[in-house]
Amino acid sequence: MRDNEEKLMIQKMNEIFQKIIEEVDVGIHVVDETGKTIIYNHKMMEIESMDKKDVLDKNLLDVFYFHEEQGSTLVKALQHGTETKNVKQTYFNNKGQEITTINHTFPVIKKGNIIGAVEIAKDVTKLERLIREKRSTEKNSPISFEHIIGNSLTISETIDQAKRATRTTSSVLIVGETGTGKELFAQSIHYNSSRANGPFISQNCAAIPDSLIESILFGTKRGAFTGAIERPGLFEQAEGGTILLDELNSLSPHLQAKLLRVIQEKKVRRVGDTKDKPIDVRIIATINEDPIEAIQEGRLRKDLYYRLGVVTLFIPPLRERKEDISLLLEHFIKKYNDLFQMSVKNASPSVLDAFLNYNWPGNVRELEHMIEGTMNFITDESEIQFHHLPLQFRRKSSIYIEQNEVHSNREDSTEILPLQDQVERFEKYYIEKALQNNHYNISKTAKILGLKRQSLQYRIKKYKILIPY
Repeated sequence: MRDNEEKLMIQKMNEIFQKIIEEVDVGIHVVDETGKTIIYNHKMMEIESMDKKDVLDKNLLDVFYFHEEQGSTLVKALQHGTETKNVKQTYFNNKGQEITTINHTFPVIKKGNIIGAVEIAKDVTKLERLIREKRSTEKNSPISFEHIIGNSLTISETIDQAKRATRTTSSVLIVGETGTGKELFAQSIHYNSSRANGPFISQNCAAIPDSLIESILFGTKRGAFTGAIERPGLFEQAEGGTILLDELNSLSPHLQAKLLRVIQEKKVRRVGDTKDKPIDVRIIATINEDPIEAIQEGRLRKDLYYRLGVVTLFIPPLRERKEDISLLLEHFIKKYNDLFQMSVKNASPSVLDAFLNYNWPGNVRELEHMIEGTMNFITDESEIQFHHLPLQFRRKSSIYIEQNEVHSNREDSTEILPLQDQVERFEKYYIEKALQNNHYNISKTAKILGLKRQSLQYRIKKYKILIPY
């Protein structure tokens, strides 16, 4: 009697087990110790576009094809006892159709022996659809200051200044090193201004040769040169909105003079035309060097600088706002988790320490590329470790740590900083001292320092030196 009850109970549990296997919204694929499929649920059939009869009781490698460089996670679990979590796997079914899944795969071990392996697969189609929808939403949603990551004092002050610039239609000059996010500031100003419903057009002045950039910016009249057609330039296309001229200092003096005329007269003349066309366009320009030095060395016209620099924003480099690195790190990990369908949670303390001790010559863009490259080498780990980072960065970091350890052990040593940081620190101190000695008289101080007045004013702004009045 008891045996019958046990058999009925086992039968009942098997039925419940089978029902659960078929109803869960994940694919389940189980193989025995020989690699033969013994469980293959309905969801897995949907994901892989297969029938049970084509998979059950057949060897996994006789049904599916896997790339040699990746291999099957089920086979790895079976042969090596390897457990993998949240691994993206691409392979082909017996019809040659490409399949991509996100898998959690693990071996089944009994008395020290592997008797099978289980794979739980998520429906990557749903994930990809959600990601596409998210990308579409982000693409169509206007950029705002909330997209600028950081809460350090330097970046917060710059954001506040940029927000004030949204209230007017004055030209804006954005000064900052490569990779600091100048275009993000430009878009934020546009989309938070009264011109938000107008077009935002961006043109990198260094990307196009002079022979083409003139016609691209100002347009052409039919017959102006061989093959020329009637075509509006970017200024006309930006009517009622904003045009961003990136790397303005790359424009030739001739084009800078023509641009100055457009700004002053608010009219544009197409190449080959004799008539001017009125325009209503706000101009935002960026430059990746000290504008005063660019003027002195002939890369930027002085009159154009004064016209464009009605509002001048100085974007701080990442080395001057290292307290924002942890926030940026969190943001980029989330971004590439979504793009790569991964589940990395954070970075280890050693990674954060290395980032805080690095000088970041490529600024925020370099940090983003670092995270993107690093996450390409992560498999199923949930934390970015130091060994995941690019080799060249690890070597630089190790050298820095080694030097720090050596110098910290010397009682008479001082902190060793990157040369550029030390030069800027001394320059700020020296200018402050000179200003104090000359009772904050700008002209007198500039003369003593051997600088032009404009160059000294630029440095006062750059280093945020307070002038008491």
